[in-house]
Amino acid sequence: MLVVVYPKCSTCRKALKWLDEHGLEYDVRDIVEDNPSFDELKLWHSLSGYPLKKFFNTSGILYRKLGLKDKLASMSEDEQLELLAGDGMLVKRPVVVCDDFVMTGFREKEWEEKLL
Repeated sequence: MLVVVYPKCSTCRKALKWLDEHGLEYDVRDIVEDNPSFDELKLWHSLSGYPLKKFFNTSGILYRKLGLKDKLASMSEDEQLELLAGDGMLVKRPVVVCDDFVMTGFREKEWEEKLL
């Protein structure tokens, strides 16, 4: 399992602690040092079953600064993926990537259902 995090994010730290407490093995990837590529994001989106908007960090400064709340609906999926691939701070974190599913954000109940 790969967990993509922003190290300064308190939710990411909480998620990693949860994984450790449940004895789950994982690899960590720093989203700032190694931002997901367009192709990775496209694959992750298809594995997640989520609407693409769930991949955006809607509470982030950059999301608000770019006015994406009003722009996403008129953008194509590829345009949205390019935006996400351009700056990891736009990506909702943590991202959990497994062989057959992907989750964004840390919702303990969902994590319990999928990972335990």
